[in-house]
Amino acid sequence: MPLISIIMPAYNGEKTIRETVESVISQSQPDWELIAIDDGSQDSTVEILSSIGDPRVKVFSYFNSGPSTSRNRGIARARGDYISFIDADDLWTPDKLESQLQALQKHPQAALAYSWINFIDESSQFARRGSYVALNGNVYANLLIVNFLESGSNPLIRREALTEVGGFDESLTHGEDWDLWLRLAASYDFVAVPSPQVLYRVGSISATSNVSKQEAGMLRVIDRAFEQAPETLQYLKPYSLGNTYKYLTFKALEGCPEGEKGLIGGRFIWQAIRSDRTLLRKRVIWKAWLKIALVLLLPPQIARPLLFKMGSLSNLEALLAHIIAEPETRFL
Repeated sequence: MPLISIIMPAYNGEKTIRETVESVISQSQPDWELIAIDDGSQDSTVEILSSIGDPRVKVFSYFNSGPSTSRNRGIARARGDYISFIDADDLWTPDKLESQLQALQKHPQAALAYSWINFIDESSQFARRGSYVALNGNVYANLLIVNFLESGSNPLIRREALTEVGGFDESLTHGEDWDLWLRLAASYDFVAVPSPQVLYRVGSISATSNVSKQEAGMLRVIDRAFEQAPETLQYLKPYSLGNTYKYLTFKALEGCPEGEKGLIGGRFIWQAIRSDRTLLRKRVIWKAWLKIALVLLLPPQIARPLLFKMGSLSNLEALLAHIIAEPETRFL
């Protein structure tokens, strides 16, 4: 029986999936199984997986049902005492599983170990650092404020804890990982591995429709979480909404924003400030307002050079990641 079961949902992942699997095979902790759930791919994903040849890699194909259903299908097939997840375009450093396993073994009261995140681009090159948060023990209140794990490819979880709280909510299309981490944090301690061991891939363009769907999904997660949270933590909801809309603002402004994205970004940033007035003191928020104004008021051929001179939006996102992690204002 493998010690660790790794679950990887995959849908049309031919461009990145071999590199992802190779990052799993390179783990210094070798006692694992990789359960690849093909979610109705129409490209060469299955052929690539089948050609890898490592007996620890197991492939199961289904009709397309979405990532949450795929992850739950993987959980049902898992045999390990510990469960981890990796998306088919993310990467791990070779010491990821070993470090997280050691952290859980050293802290038997913890049910989940997580690491720091770095973001990579479509060419697997470093794009920006994550928020680098290292919180241990009872992190429930902090996790209500912001999903500081930042990626579904991050944690290693004790199987019995995952069984107790249930798997992913298949009715959620966005924020389903945050929802699961919150259910775990409500009952169990977390432990941090303060090292960037998860490489989260970001695309160059964000679809406007996807950002709107993200908003709906994340608001459902927040509403549900605070319906279940104790009265003593209800005051945190405005900060949670503020952080969520701050994140959505910068997702809307990824790439080269144009009119519709500017309008959506403007609505998001207004909602962020409306929820958390302390954001008015953040210079990065005013810089975002200026970018939105340029997008909305100027023709694209004039706005683009000005946006370029102001600095890339990826740099703006890096500032966002930093201010989310400010302990004096964001974490308890």
